[in-house]
Amino acid sequence: MDVNLEPDFLRVTEKAAIAAARTMGIGDRKHSDRVAVEAMRQEMDSLAINGTIVIGEGERDKAPMLFVGEKVGADKDGKLHFPEIDIAVDPLEGTNLCATGANNAVAVLAAANRGGLLYAPDIYMQKLVVGPTARGCIDIDAPVADNLNRIAKAFERKVTELTVVVLERPRHEQLIEDIRKVGARIKLIGDGDLSAGLAAAIRGTNIHAVMGIGGAPEGVLTASALRCLNGEMQGRLVATEDWHRRRLEEIGITDPNHVYTTTELASGDDVLFVASGVTKGDLLEGVRFFGRGVRVSSVVMSAATRSVRFIESVYMGEGGELEVMR
Repeated sequence: MDVNLEPDFLRVTEKAAIAAARTMGIGDRKHSDRVAVEAMRQEMDSLAINGTIVIGEGERDKAPMLFVGEKVGADKDGKLHFPEIDIAVDPLEGTNLCATGANNAVAVLAAANRGGLLYAPDIYMQKLVVGPTARGCIDIDAPVADNLNRIAKAFERKVTELTVVVLERPRHEQLIEDIRKVGARIKLIGDGDLSAGLAAAIRGTNIHAVMGIGGAPEGVLTASALRCLNGEMQGRLVATEDWHRRRLEEIGITDPNHVYTTTELASGDDVLFVASGVTKGDLLEGVRFFGRGVRVSSVVMSAATRSVRFIESVYMGEGGELEVMR
């Protein structure tokens, strides 16, 4: 990008995370999502950009804020000639996690110059995610056993020493059985396969792969992070209902069996990925409130600079609105 927007986008996810964290454990996932959306949108509209949401809360008629195609930023009409930015957001990835106080809820944003992120409809996607160590070893069409053996070889480990993250869903019964048959360990999660994808791409988390079917929009966000981390993701859109197939036709996707690579999902050379922890997770601490302040843990990744920065921000003042120290 022509300008450094990292601090601005970091502030966007931080504000969304703080807003969501204030609702943690109240048991209302829609309310948690709504306040995160509102905080993210408000902060984004203050930025010196001509932004377009390409991955958001859904289609315009189903999402009151941050819908796909919505213009954001201080230059919505382009008259100020601010940078044209495509933005993918998940203001609260893991709404159920936040509502119940469970781990790994995050506020997430990815950005690139216009055309740098794939517009993925809000349907399912089959995903296979690994970090840089196992990059080039995977094939989404290969049997589970073959992929796990290749990943184990890349890590110079036994298959029994691998940990694979899978969403705990009825649709994954056969996948879980296949993984167990090979002997790999499984970490079943209720929500948040994006956070799992990040954990798989960063050494030290003891997560070696993510397998299974999750949301396609989250797939684009995951791929954006993997572009910055030199990891690999393969994905295939999964149309299970008639309206899914109609939606694919509407946006010009003629081959539903196409396997998308990391670069196809996030093609921009300047992809930026930012995430702030809402609840404590494998990668990020959750928002912590103290006295008259609040502490937020975030990660900022840039494909252009090949940098990954973990940032702790402390907002001082009642509600954490007066001053920020990093």
